[in-house]
Amino acid sequence: MKIDILSLFPKYFESPLEESIIKRARDAGILDVHCHNIRDHAKGPHAKVDDRPFGGGPGMVLMAEPVASSIRSLKRENSCVIYLSPQGTPLNAALCRSSANLEHIILLCGHYEGIDERVLESLVDMEISIGDFVLTSGCPAALVFIDAISRFVPGVLGHEDAAEDESFENDLLEYPHYTRPRIFEGKAVPSILLEGNHGEIAKWRHAKALERTQSRRPDLIDPIPQEKTS
Repeated sequence: MKIDILSLFPKYFESPLEESIIKRARDAGILDVHCHNIRDHAKGPHAKVDDRPFGGGPGMVLMAEPVASSIRSLKRENSCVIYLSPQGTPLNAALCRSSANLEHIILLCGHYEGIDERVLESLVDMEISIGDFVLTSGCPAALVFIDAISRFVPGVLGHEDAAEDESFENDLLEYPHYTRPRIFEGKAVPSILLEGNHGEIAKWRHAKALERTQSRRPDLIDPIPQEKTS
């Protein structure tokens, strides 16, 4: 999978992309991730990329021309341009899984008050939100998106079933985990996990996942009440 990131601050991504699983996937050629500076496509001696919004209001808005030029310099026939925005489709496990099948993703990071709407209308294929809150820029959201979808790219986690038992798969939160020592500060590991009966362990884990989901995120399993019609 090829991922190109468009931002005003490409150095923001250097350290996170050079650590842990993402780094190993890049080194193995499974993920091809590159960062690009939108300012490289700005015109004029000051490489201006933002201006005041028409109609007034606080803050600055990214100008259409440098953003559009940045996207077009990378976009190919198989590209999907994604804008990280609090107004986008909420990111969830299903969307991560489907996004992992894309060949080429261009991630557009918002800055300041946002981006000229005409660019979003003409060049962006999808807007995605990582939550109902506002960040200082789209850079953290881009990192979250890359990390979340990469788990579903074959080879990234090392074995194909690694992503199947995680939270939000099958609409359940993940069951609790335990490791050595068997007793820690008076709390023992559940005995069923020590008995070696994998069928019973699977049942226990499913029951615990269901119990945890019902307690913490009942919205994942309870249907939305429908309005009664006369």
